[in-house]
Amino acid sequence: MRSLTFTIFILSATLAAAASNSDEGPAFSRKLSPRSLGLKKEKLSHLHFFFHDIVKGHQPTAMGITKAAIANSSTGFGMMMIADEPLTLKPHRSSKLVGRAQGIYASASQSELDLLMVLNFAFMEGNYNGSSLSVLGRNPIFSGEREMPIVGGTGVFKFGRGYVKAKTYAYDNKTSNAVVEYDVYVLHR
Repeated sequence: MRSLTFTIFILSATLAAAASNSDEGPAFSRKLSPRSLGLKKEKLSHLHFFFHDIVKGHQPTAMGITKAAIANSSTGFGMMMIADEPLTLKPHRSSKLVGRAQGIYASASQSELDLLMVLNFAFMEGNYNGSSLSVLGRNPIFSGEREMPIVGGTGVFKFGRGYVKAKTYAYDNKTSNAVVEYDVYVLHR
């Protein structure tokens, strides 16, 4: 019996050593404890700021990068913009800068004026300096209040998830420039 136990032990050790020395390298995945990454209990943070979308005029903050070959003038379907928008504490562009919204937005509907938003909110103020949140979602810009999901974050917002509420504060029909009020609700570590 002792011989059988010893043989099973040697066989198990040999198989384990062979698996760890395989040509494929380390295992593809493994389970981790959140504590091993320094993660703590989640917090819920609320941020409030104004987004300035300037497409025409002095110092535009968003520029067209493509248009559809056949344009749908009522919705702008196929239009795509690259953006580096200031995020300010108050609705005036001269207000204190708290971050930037950097990314792409595109007209993604043939029947309504809906934008697909792919943005990173990069913060540069206070405890959030150097942190960011990623937003990806549908933005029906002429609806009163709209929601878009937060799909991740960096820095203070690691493992961030939540949503943003956007509401147009001011819109200029001649230039299409807009100021949008954002309320951000994010769970993070």
